[in-house]
Amino acid sequence: MGGGESEICAKSADNPVSLLGEGLNWLVVDEASRLRPMIWNSYLSQRLMDKKGWALFISTPAGKNYFYDLFRRGKSGDPDYESWNSPSWENPHLDRLMIEKERERIPQRVFSQEYEAEFLEGYGSVFHNVRDCATGKFAGPILNESYLGGLDLAKVEDFTVLTLLNRNRELVYVDRFHKIGWDLQITRIRGASDNYNRARILCDSTGAGEPIFDNLRASQCNVKAYPFTAQSKQDLINNLALMFEKKQITLPTPELWPDGIEELESYEYDVSDSGAVRMGAPSGQHDDCVISLSLAAWLAKIRQPPIVLIA
Repeated sequence: MGGGESEICAKSADNPVSLLGEGLNWLVVDEASRLRPMIWNSYLSQRLMDKKGWALFISTPAGKNYFYDLFRRGKSGDPDYESWNSPSWENPHLDRLMIEKERERIPQRVFSQEYEAEFLEGYGSVFHNVRDCATGKFAGPILNESYLGGLDLAKVEDFTVLTLLNRNRELVYVDRFHKIGWDLQITRIRGASDNYNRARILCDSTGAGEPIFDNLRASQCNVKAYPFTAQSKQDLINNLALMFEKKQITLPTPELWPDGIEELESYEYDVSDSGAVRMGAPSGQHDDCVISLSLAAWLAKIRQPPIVLIA
């Protein structure tokens, strides 16, 4: 490359010690927003000193973190730094039409970060516009109205949560309880479903849901199973996030449903070192209201035909 012998090596930053070695002429750090600052400061930057080397940091933004600080230095006029950013459609190897289809499929904030290369506040928060959507109130059943529900089951530590939406995607009913035996839970869930015109309920049938799902069906409760996998759970959460993004769902006010609003606002995601996206409640907190509501919202998404009640 320079008229003589050159060597190019690719290494992972998973094991920082492996990055130590002789001086470098140049260094490219891919997915730099995921690089821990300590690795750059203690293992990489020194290797450019003796040869007066340079470094190129490439990444999708991931909030306003250390990578963002480096980006700002290039925009501030620091003579040792230069910064650029470009949306994905400027890449001649990508199909602009396919990118625009993604805009309709995923929340706007995710699109802005992943395709428009924007640094966003609140990186890690899954749901946005929660309080903008929390303007409603709980309501009793209305004759001939159809209701859709989500059920997240638990027996001891976590909570069992049942949420019901009406046809306008307004959350009208929530029941949240724990440390109750399965028989009483079945009675309570069946009673709420019957009261709301035999509401159709989608239930997490994995984990704690396994032992009583068949009993719920046997009790004539109008319940359908939704087995959780990593992908099926992500689909649920993405759908609910998209509803909040487009303000297609209405919740009771924070005063009426403080537990649910708190769970939704604290529900977060991060990206593992391997690139996997993980979503869930912060350590020590619950996500039962989130899961229950996402199940109800999934039924609202697929728009199954209403149940016809025959007297």
